[in-house]
Amino acid sequence: MARRVVLAMSGGVDSSVAAHLLKRDGYDVIGLFMRTGAHVDQPERRAKTCCSATDAIDAQKVADRLDIPFFALDFERDFGRIMDDFADEYLAGRTPNPCVLCNVWLKFGKLWAYGKQVGADFVATGHHARIGADGGEYPRIRRAVDPGKDQSYVLSGLRRELLPHVLLPVGGSTKAEIREMARELALPVHDKQDSQEICFIPDDDYLGFVRRRRPGSSEPGAIVDEQGSKVGEHGGIEAFTIGQRKGLGIAFGEPRYVVGIEPTTRTVTVGSRESLERPGLEASRFNWQIPRPAGPIPCLAQIRARHRAVSAVVEPAEGDRAVVRFEEPQPAVTPGQIVAVYEGEALLGGGWIDRAIGPDVA
Repeated sequence: MARRVVLAMSGGVDSSVAAHLLKRDGYDVIGLFMRTGAHVDQPERRAKTCCSATDAIDAQKVADRLDIPFFALDFERDFGRIMDDFADEYLAGRTPNPCVLCNVWLKFGKLWAYGKQVGADFVATGHHARIGADGGEYPRIRRAVDPGKDQSYVLSGLRRELLPHVLLPVGGSTKAEIREMARELALPVHDKQDSQEICFIPDDDYLGFVRRRRPGSSEPGAIVDEQGSKVGEHGGIEAFTIGQRKGLGIAFGEPRYVVGIEPTTRTVTVGSRESLERPGLEASRFNWQIPRPAGPIPCLAQIRARHRAVSAVVEPAEGDRAVVRFEEPQPAVTPGQIVAVYEGEALLGGGWIDRAIGPDVA
């Protein structure tokens, strides 16, 4: 009997080619689309998202073309938690990463739960990442062949016990190769634009979304310099993120950046580029994709999606926490973002950045 796999199909070229590759390799593939309730009306914006009604139609067409069963599942209620978290994190002075939550809670959470109900052995997605055994002992998420499309960072939250049931069919091919396969298969999405934005904020107006989601929650506060002197006022800390330079509403003689956000006092601190650099960070909800180490281990640390991983040391701390210390200080260590740590191209794990640590921290 063919091994069964449930595949998250977004209507994009990657998950569509993933369906073909899985079927070619003999799997019994079931395509699943997540209905999230995130509506996109403008045609030019629909092309940049991954969960609109148009995307569902595209995914259905691909499933029909490949002759695989296809179902749309209602995740609107669950997706609401992700949108709530996004708004609440900004209001707490943090900068969230909803794509990581979507992967952990929905694609490799709710979809996999559904998969087990229908007798699936695996859950698959179109992420550009690879998975393979490390010395025959246990699977590891690894970087994709195409470094410009690598998405392993957003998979750092996947539980270790889930990894033997994960398939990532497209991570061994470049994006150009994926599109060529789609053309050869005459898939209707072969030239579809990649999703580029957070699906529930297609207009890129994060601040407007937060304030609509949490009306009346904005509180004004002071903008201060690094000496604590007030240099201006703001309408709400949700308008700021660590490292931000534009939109401060104040003219300085030289570039100034957001170097601190204090949610209790609603204070935003601005400073020089050099003041953004930090030697390390503390993370919580740290998920190890290897057996938890007994002490510090060398790694490559990536602190945001477009950050180049740098040499560091990661050390488990109390409970689900971890401390990462960089070989060289890094700019804009941002609470709410993910730190993913690697051994070469293989993930060691990842967690949510709680705070940057200073040079005086032992």
